[in-house]
Amino acid sequence: MRDFFSQQFLLFLLTGGIAAVVNFGSRIVYSLFMGYSAAIVTAYITGMITAYVLARLFVFRSPQVRTVRSAVWFTLVNVAAVAQTWAVSVALAYYLLPAAGVEAFREEIAHAVGIAVPVFSSFLGHKYLSFATPAARDSKQPR
Repeated sequence: MRDFFSQQFLLFLLTGGIAAVVNFGSRIVYSLFMGYSAAIVTAYITGMITAYVLARLFVFRSPQVRTVRSAVWFTLVNVAAVAQTWAVSVALAYYLLPAAGVEAFREEIAHAVGIAVPVFSSFLGHKYLSFATPAARDSKQPR
C-alpha cells in the first residue's frame, strides 16, 4: 500500500496521464479510419509507447535495468492492462451507458474510464517486473 503514497507513484501518475492523453487523442483520430474497438487497441499501443519512454526517463530511472528486458515486461504488463481497458470501454459504450440513457459522448466517456481502470495494477507490474533492478529481483528470490 505504501507504494501508492510515494513520489514515484506521483511521477507515474503524471507521466501516465500524459500517455493517457496521447491514448485518448489518438483513439479519436484512429476512429476516423477504423471501428471503435480496433481504434481502442491501436490507440492503446500508441499510448503504451509514450508511457514506456516517459516511465524509463522519469519514473524508473535505473541504468541497471536492461532495455530489452524492461520492454518485454512492459509489453506483458500492458497486455493485461489493454484487456482491462478494452473490456471496460466496450462494456460501458455499448451496454451500460446506453442502458443508463447516456448517448452523448458515450464512446469518449467509456474510453476515458477504460484508460483509468488499470492504473494501480500497471504501476505495481512496472515497478516489480518491467523496471525492477537486478538487486531488487534477487532480494525477492527464495534462498
